[in-house]
Amino acid sequence: MMRLGLFHSTIRAEEKLLISSAKELGVEVKLYDIRKINLDPESFVVDFDVALERSVSTTKGRHLVRFLEGLDVPVLNSSSVATICEDKFLTAMVLHKANLRQPKFAMVFDEQHAKEVINDWGGYPVVTKPTIGSWGRLISKINDDDALEAIIDHKMVLGSPEQKAFFIQEFIEKPGRDIRAFVVGGKVIAAIYRDSTHWITNTARGGQASNCPLTDELQEICQRSSEAVGGGILAMDLFESPQGLMINEINHTMEFRNSEKPTGVSISSEIINYCIESQNVKN
Repeated sequence: MMRLGLFHSTIRAEEKLLISSAKELGVEVKLYDIRKINLDPESFVVDFDVALERSVSTTKGRHLVRFLEGLDVPVLNSSSVATICEDKFLTAMVLHKANLRQPKFAMVFDEQHAKEVINDWGGYPVVTKPTIGSWGRLISKINDDDALEAIIDHKMVLGSPEQKAFFIQEFIEKPGRDIRAFVVGGKVIAAIYRDSTHWITNTARGGQASNCPLTDELQEICQRSSEAVGGGILAMDLFESPQGLMINEINHTMEFRNSEKPTGVSISSEIINYCIESQNVKN
């Protein structure tokens, strides 16, 4: 019987689904609350075969994965994948290098250069977002100079050093929805449309999930994007555009509670099976 170390901060619906699927597949799950363990290489006991990092906290998850890799423990996702996916600017650069279609983007550090980029793109609207973040938080649609000045001024005065780096992205007109695709081991296992009257379509912000067909185009761009960032267990957010599908963001610790029912796919079982395969590869 494989022993899976499931490292969490809180037990969400996703972790409950993973535990249930592991039981059905004959996998023993050992739960570890990251907040309550000491990352001490001299005393930490490795009592599992593969680790699955499911922390809500990016910082805690990052340190945990690097710690376990230092002990030569197989971890999903790896620190190299997490490093890319947790940083939206780094993700965009990796996708750019791989020649994958995505919205135009730029990083600037003051208002003047933000305006230069926006003028080069043909004007407003644009989107500003933190390089690290989730659930559609702190994302702003900027429609004019006044809004840009206000956002940048607030971030310069109140923000952390990280918030004073301004990641700007082209605003893509969506048909009232975007797509979230789930990719495990380079295979697209399921996808949903996220419909919303708001321009932010995250299900955490009220977007409604429905099944999205796995077209050849969707599978190709997701498979190539997975390969570009290093593979693993990923959720990809995509836009439909006149030029074709665009990758917007890639998440390495995705939520999927609202996606199993509309797709009819047990995403949790696919993840557990991938963990089993990862152990078999090691052996």
